Amino acid sequence: MGNTTLANPAPLGLMGFGMTTILLNIHNIGVFPMDVIILSMGIFYGGIAQIFAGLLEYKKGNTFGLTAFTSYGSFWLTLVAILLLPKLGLAEAADSHFLGAYLGLWGIFTLFLFFGTLQAPKMLQFVFASLTVLFALLAIGHLIDNPALVRIAGWVGIVCGSSAFYLAMGEVLNEKFGRTVLPIGEKR
Repeated sequence: MGNTTLANPAPLGLMGFGMTTILLNIHNIGVFPMDVIILSMGIFYGGIAQIFAGLLEYKKGNTFGLTAFTSYGSFWLTLVAILLLPKLGLAEAADSHFLGAYLGLWGIFTLFLFFGTLQAPKMLQFVFASLTVLFALLAIGHLIDNPALVRIAGWVGIVCGSSAFYLAMGEVLNEKFGRTVLPIGEKR
């Protein structure tokens, strides 16, 4: 009889989301231009690794994890496609207002997922609450052509991505050491 305990795939998905979100939002605040680093992270870590994490959540019977990780993994892949397809001559560049609508839909989706975190650790609630705010600011910024709002969203995105990074490391280290090394606000 083999080991029947399955590993927790959430830290993989959270790191793929967190690190990619931090990098994109360093761009959004104006520190670096959009380049191959962000696009590559969007495809491989934010995209593919999160989809793998979601599929592993399926194996564990976690519908929330499956839905969140595979959806946000797909978000990163579609965002990279939105940016790259025009450069490859396969599509026209995205209309900024329509990009706002795209981001707004992701914000609504995220808001609904936020409600699914209300029984989860406080850090997971914070990740989804800050992500909801991030999508709202990005959507409005694109819909009203306000680059300053997109920069403000960038700061929110860095905080959001950092919170996902922290939660991932909290889950890994707390499990590894069998005690709370990084508090994540678990309900007792």
